[in-house]
Amino acid sequence: MAGKLELKGKRLLVVGLARTGVATALFCAERGARVAATDTRSADELGDCVSKLRHAGVQLQLGGYSDAILHGQELVVPSPGVPADAPLLTQARDQKITVWSEIELASWFLHGRLIGITGSNGKTTTTTLVDHILRHAGFATVLAGNIGTPLIAQVNKTAEGTVSVAELSSFQLELIETFRPSIAVLLNLTADHLDRHKTFSAYAAAKARIFENQIEEDAAILNLDDAASREIVPSRPQVFWFSRKTNVEQGAFVSNGKLIFRRNNKEEEILNCDEISLPGAHNLENVLAASIVARLAGVQSAQIAEAVHAFAGVEHRIEFVAEIHGARYYNDSKATNVDATLKALEAFPGRIIVILGGKDKASDYSPLRELLRERTILALLIGSVAEKIERQIAGSVAIERAGTLERAVQIATCTAQPGDVVLLAPACASFDQFQNYEHRGRVFKELVRQLQRNEETRPHHNSKNAANTEKRNAETFGK
Repeated sequence: MAGKLELKGKRLLVVGLARTGVATALFCAERGARVAATDTRSADELGDCVSKLRHAGVQLQLGGYSDAILHGQELVVPSPGVPADAPLLTQARDQKITVWSEIELASWFLHGRLIGITGSNGKTTTTTLVDHILRHAGFATVLAGNIGTPLIAQVNKTAEGTVSVAELSSFQLELIETFRPSIAVLLNLTADHLDRHKTFSAYAAAKARIFENQIEEDAAILNLDDAASREIVPSRPQVFWFSRKTNVEQGAFVSNGKLIFRRNNKEEEILNCDEISLPGAHNLENVLAASIVARLAGVQSAQIAEAVHAFAGVEHRIEFVAEIHGARYYNDSKATNVDATLKALEAFPGRIIVILGGKDKASDYSPLRELLRERTILALLIGSVAEKIERQIAGSVAIERAGTLERAVQIATCTAQPGDVVLLAPACASFDQFQNYEHRGRVFKELVRQLQRNEETRPHHNSKNAANTEKRNAETFGK
């Protein structure tokens, strides 16, 4: 896959010094590029990465930038968090300077095959599952992209026999040029990141770019059950569909409780659907998509079944945390949009106490109303968007403004009875109170486990005594 791009002596600007920006700057500096980097944050705010960058010879302009920073630059690589229409990037394009995302740059140096997976929901689970299946079958893989490790940071681990499995966001895909996965997956499309993309059509167009450079020998995998995905059918690659609801001519589907793969008019059974331990119909879709990828990559059906059966899931995706007094606590901090929260609610039959809120992404929360009415007993609202959510779901469920995650866990624990589910599925970004969704999920788990540890050290008591419950939680959370 590796192309010919000479970085030595090339003048290059990295915009934004989060994880991806730092990895990009270091990668290019190691290859002899004359790298400059800028960030609106100060050196103190950026922390340890500043000394690493300076030691590598990267010229830094921190705390903002001047227009002169573009002078003489040949390539600009923004971090995914920098909007494509940011003033500095617009100026760069006006000056005929190439602007690429980090995945585009990385693709010029990757060896082996590349599998790209995108969609509004399920990306991380499907990407991790594909990597898990391939490793189980003996493939040499690297796992990268929006999942946590920048693709460019994995380049040095690739060889001709390597399969790179990359989770791809709309932010990364909107600034590609030649980026081409041999197998590309679009799981679904629902409204997300409208604060950045402004319209659903612009968001969908960014996602659809995953297929843009594919050729006839490549494969595109899409969700037949998703109306928006059916509108994006690439013309060049071979198209494979997956469906929970209907048979497909080419791809994977469910029939009589079995997952079936069909290609060239031949069918083979992959596994029984009841062997899938991941909860929720959406996870069945993720397994369908991952199974197609694995079969196209050369994994045998029996190996896929073994790997799926052994797959325990991914942190922060409907992750079981603990059971306390018969109530089960689940962490779905990765539910950062409304559709993901709907899927999380659908995974449980009822009696749910759900924690919602965080930083708004210009979302409409009213689609939650029906499932909240059917399956939840209480919605606890946190974060800066609490007022908007309350307004849009009012009348569907009992609502309480908790403000913070700590307080929400306290209220949930006071309310929950045996058999209830306490579910963190915020439908929002985390950046108002946390560093990212992982940080939010870890805090939730620690709060629950702190409560569990506290309970385990107490003498036996009647858990239905409300006064004692209030006292326990006051002590647990230091109130």
